[in-house]
Amino acid sequence: MNVLCNNKKSSFKYSFIKKIEAGLVLSGWEVKSLKDGNGQISESYISITKDEIFLCNAHIKIVNMKNSSSNQNPTCRRKLLLNRKEINMLQGQVSQKGLTIVPIRLYSKKGIIKIEIALAKGKKLFDKR
Repeated sequence: MNVLCNNKKSSFKYSFIKKIEAGLVLSGWEVKSLKDGNGQISESYISITKDEIFLCNAHIKIVNMKNSSSNQNPTCRRKLLLNRKEINMLQGQVSQKGLTIVPIRLYSKKGIIKIEIALAKGKKLFDKR
């Protein structure tokens, strides 16, 4: 397992309840950029809209390619791949008070890029040690 980028502040701000591994829908230039180490998920968050889960505000640096005809946006929303059962469980837990979904790290597993997300609860100011 090759870790591509971490969210180090997430363990400082949140206490994790449950961790889940999810797939990530990426285009070719995004995969190339992430494998070169040009990704950042420290300011990113997970949103749920219409029974789909998205990674928002994750910054992936644009790679200069000769035949780049596609529209390249470094901070666009990227869809996460989860089972329907997992999505329903996360939706139910997020609707409770104080729970959120936080991205922890992006990594490569057998050549496929995965993201580890966690169901988390925010820490109080005096708990942050």
